[in-house]
Amino acid sequence: MSTKRERLDLKQVADRLHVSVCTARRLVAGGQLPAHRLGPRLIRVWSDDLDKIENPIGSAA
Repeated sequence: MSTKRERLDLKQVADRLHVSVCTARRLVAGGQLPAHRLGPRLIRVWSDDLDKIENPIGSAA
């Protein structure tokens, strides 16, 4: 889990989830991953929000 809260772009999100940028964008559009728009094209995801979907509570490890 991240110790420092960082804003990640969709490329960084995709790399951490081992998916394409298009899939990361779909996760955001579908509401499965909270994100913030910083202008007309910039989408950022907080690292702790990404940690929550990477390691959901109650998941089998």
